[in-house]
Order: sequence, then structure tokens, then C-alpha cells
Amino acid sequence: MKLKPRAGAGIGTRMESPPPPKPCAVCGRAITWRKKWARDWEAVRYCSDACRGRRTQARDSPLEALILELLARRAGGATVCPSEVARAVGDGDWRVRMEPVREAARRLVARGVLDIVQGGRVVDPSTARGPIRLRLRP
Repeated sequence: MKLKPRAGAGIGTRMESPPPPKPCAVCGRAITWRKKWARDWEAVRYCSDACRGRRTQARDSPLEALILELLARRAGGATVCPSEVARAVGDGDWRVRMEPVREAARRLVARGVLDIVQGGRVVDPSTARGPIRLRLRP
């Protein structure tokens, strides 16, 4: 990615760095800056057309509350598996609710409420693959 020099900058001056990534409002994945978004970076809220079309729905907030409720019942520092949250909803096949639960967890990570861990280490929620655990942020 090419960086533009600051206005009025001469030869040998430092280049501006792109803004830091921000979380998608729906799925919680990181949105990285692109040059085509330079004019309206503050207005960018969604990582893809699919997320823009779906938006955060009323069903998403209860999942976040359920994650926090299950973690509150556990001892300090304990974790919960996203499949436990999906099963706790209780209607139908829990596997179809796994991705919405993971999305809710990523949104809570973006708000600074919890961490996503693998093997006891905190991982980036946007790139985590495989089994994860959810833990309240200390």
C-alpha cells in the first residue's frame, strides 16, 4: 500500500500511516483501511455487502446477553464454549446458531467486554479458526 506524504511535505519527510482497523458492526471482523475509502473512512461500518445487507438484528442482542450470563455463572477467569451458548438457546439444531454466536462474541470483543482464547492464549477474533473459548476480560 502506497502512503501519501503529508501536505506541504518535502523530500525526506515521513509518510502518513493508514488509520487502524475497526470492527464490523455486524460480524465483528476487522475492517482494514483501503484507499478507496479515504474520503469516507469514518462512515464505513460493514466489512462486506453481506454484512451491510444483514445489519445487526434484534436477535443478536440476546445472544450477547446470554454469553455474558453464562460467563457470570462461572468462576472468575473461567471460559465458555460458543457451542454451549448455541445449545442454551434451545430451539432446533444448535449448529446453525454457531456463526451468530461467534459474531456476537466478536462484537463483545470489539467493545472490550471479553476475550476469545485458544489454548489459553488470547487470539485475534477476526482470524481465529477452529475451536475457541470465550472469557470475560480481566
